[in-house]
Amino acid sequence: MLYKEYGKTGKKISVIGFGGMRFLKDGETYDLDKCAALLQKASELGVNYFDTAPSYNQHMSEVIFGHAFKNMPKPFYVSTKSNASDGDKLRENLETSLKTMNVQKINFFHIWGVNTLDIYRQRIKKDGAYDTALRAKKEGLIEHLVFSTHCRGDEIAKIVRDGVFEGVTLGYNILNFPFRQEGLKAACEQGLGVAVMNPLSGGAIPKKAEYFDYIRNPDDATVTAAALRFLLSHKEITVALCGMATIEEVIADTEARENIKEFPESKKEEIKKNLSLSMDKLCTGCNYCEGCPSGVDVAKHMLAYNQDILVDRERYFGFMKFHWGLAPEAVEACTECGECEKKCTQHLNIIERFKEIAKWAKEQKK
Repeated sequence: MLYKEYGKTGKKISVIGFGGMRFLKDGETYDLDKCAALLQKASELGVNYFDTAPSYNQHMSEVIFGHAFKNMPKPFYVSTKSNASDGDKLRENLETSLKTMNVQKINFFHIWGVNTLDIYRQRIKKDGAYDTALRAKKEGLIEHLVFSTHCRGDEIAKIVRDGVFEGVTLGYNILNFPFRQEGLKAACEQGLGVAVMNPLSGGAIPKKAEYFDYIRNPDDATVTAAALRFLLSHKEITVALCGMATIEEVIADTEARENIKEFPESKKEEIKKNLSLSMDKLCTGCNYCEGCPSGVDVAKHMLAYNQDILVDRERYFGFMKFHWGLAPEAVEACTECGECEKKCTQHLNIIERFKEIAKWAKEQKK
């Protein structure tokens, strides 16, 4: 495994990190041993950065991490998060995470969901979430204070230039890089460690390997290898967080570390020509939008909508009917309350997409 310096922290981090958001259920529950084996295999293969959050996998990800940490082959760093604005709530979240994972400290603790400048200002106001986290750091419960964001590149640049964080986790990949570069470069210039999430666009790249074959260089064995090579060749990026759901994925993602040769500028320009602004608006499957008051399964509709963006509209209907057994016209229950859009980390125009989907459904019935 290859390692990079994480900003100014003095820590060397594996270029591939384990993203704890993609565990698979065994029936109705998670098999703790089976899920923990993924972390342990990744550790065996040299991964030392393990990222989770309290709500991942229906609040089971930290439980799985804690189970795995009882028997890790090699030393590791753990990253988790709190989206609390209130200091007392953040402290409660932190103490729960420490207890759940049975660790003495969180190596990289994220002020989570800093997705607008207004949210950022709210989190750092006096005696709020940030100040509480700083006090916990002085107590030794937090080692490095960082933040997680889906802001635009220019907004990320403004935040990192304030100099209050040691690192950042941001959404960046081969499909959206033209739209996020400003924030990435600013973080590097300020000496922050940078973790990138959604490196494979929420799994869309390997799932649509044939469609995305244009991202491969002649010496890239797979589109996954190409996407990770693209990221790891960036001097600005410390670690790419890969969601790993099977042992095979752990092996494939960690093997990609070997292919970090420079990504040709000519190839980047070629890829840019294949991208449109819509490619920055793919649903990543984070499920933060769940909980629609009208009962609409927002996340599944948005994931299926990706198929219209990537391939064609018929793929959307195929996903809804055969993949999930849901009716497209279910979106008609939407009251346009906007709750899902407030939660969406990608800032997707969900309501407008629902209107499109309702129109498609009516046209299909004619």
